[in-house]
Amino acid sequence: MSAILSSMDAETAKRQFLEYIEIERGRAVKTVENYDRYLTRYFAQMEIRKVADISEQSIRDFRMWLNRQPGSGRDSMKRRTQNYYMIALRAFLKFLRKRSIECISPERIELAKLPERQLDLISPSELARLIRAPAEAFVKEKDEWKRLSYLRDKAILELLFSTGLRVSELCGLDNDLDLSRDDLSVRGKGEKVRVVFVSDAAKDAVRAYLKARKDMEEALFVDGRPKHPHRIAPRDIQRHIKKYAAMAGITKKVTPHVLRHSFATDLLSNGADIRSVQQLLGHASINTTQIYTHVTDAHLREVHKRFHSRSD
Repeated sequence: MSAILSSMDAETAKRQFLEYIEIERGRAVKTVENYDRYLTRYFAQMEIRKVADISEQSIRDFRMWLNRQPGSGRDSMKRRTQNYYMIALRAFLKFLRKRSIECISPERIELAKLPERQLDLISPSELARLIRAPAEAFVKEKDEWKRLSYLRDKAILELLFSTGLRVSELCGLDNDLDLSRDDLSVRGKGEKVRVVFVSDAAKDAVRAYLKARKDMEEALFVDGRPKHPHRIAPRDIQRHIKKYAAMAGITKKVTPHVLRHSFATDLLSNGADIRSVQQLLGHASINTTQIYTHVTDAHLREVHKRFHSRSD
């Protein structure tokens, strides 16, 4: 049975795989599109027609080919990007095995080792200035619509730091939040629902913004169109945060994800355990949360420096 199935058309198998990860695994459409692109490139470059054509040698040859592709500047394609291709291929092979289709073992594909990831972080004082920036602009502004946008952006910044939400998760919120509660449920990656917690400052900022709104749009946050506002997009929030960073005199690159980093590092540096932080961030794997452990390491180093002494 499996020997016959291994002669299955590769394109047919890929289509079934993409349908599976979107429908049964609940992967985002963007993820499905990326996996499609990675697998299509492998099939085309290595002339894969049947599932049986997928071999360790063809994968090694493809990795060599990827490594010689141009990246940014004069460098070749980044190893992290190359790994994305291998992750997609490994997931495809796992799917084939799950369907009892004969193929090489997914475990035969090893990912390239990457240098330790460096986090983009801002200091607590920079964070405070960033969050204050919309309120300071609001006080000086006379135009009613611009004042509304400053209220919105203050609420966005407070909510991002309070909850650690991904920007896409924040954009998906509706204005029916129960602000009498300290928590809210959010649907994150893979359609997984988790609970996040909202500070009093964030709730006050959201209340002020919603009170000033006059539109009927169901989204919690809307864009800057006065007549026909629409749900705000992640790119809009990125652009606004960049503006407030400049207003706050912050020269580092500041994005919505930087506030997510600040949320996680703030928790860990104040004694939260990493498993709890993993749950609050909505990370499927503890390994993803491990990138923040350098913060606790630095904190422990300071404790050691301050309180440990050696007798001579």
